[in-house]
Amino acid sequence: MEVDHELCTKVVECLCAGKKKICTAESCTGGLVAASLVAVPGASDVMDMSFVTYSNEAKSFLIGVDPVTIEEHGVVSREVAAEMCRLAAIKAGAEVGISTTGIAGPDGGTPETPVGTVFAGIAIRTPKRFDVTVKELHLTGDRNEVRVKTVNEIMKVLFEMLR
Repeated sequence: MEVDHELCTKVVECLCAGKKKICTAESCTGGLVAASLVAVPGASDVMDMSFVTYSNEAKSFLIGVDPVTIEEHGVVSREVAAEMCRLAAIKAGAEVGISTTGIAGPDGGTPETPVGTVFAGIAIRTPKRFDVTVKELHLTGDRNEVRVKTVNEIMKVLFEMLR
């Protein structure tokens, strides 16, 4: 399984056409979203920075996720994904923020949050605020497949939002 390069190209093209910058804040994907975007020629026109925030501390220190949000909802949650994408976009001065937080496996899952559970967030700046969408994913496969499927899913959603 591979990242859908054609879809990533379409996303970069939409961002370029809309003169929008994008920033990623990634945990379980470990930079794969950003890497998939920068693999597209012209990506430097739409991305200035991204964050890989694998630990809870990094999420708070680098992008400003409230430690209380992590404590109350868990790091793999809709609430944390929402803060990650919005705050990363603000930090980067971008119009679009993407976040991923989840459990890629092979271990680390619980009965409540099994391996393959991922929350993928998208924040898009409007004139007065950011509209935030968080998609809850329940993916199957090995660690790499979960990461790749996450990238492909978030790119599908983002492309539809940018069209």
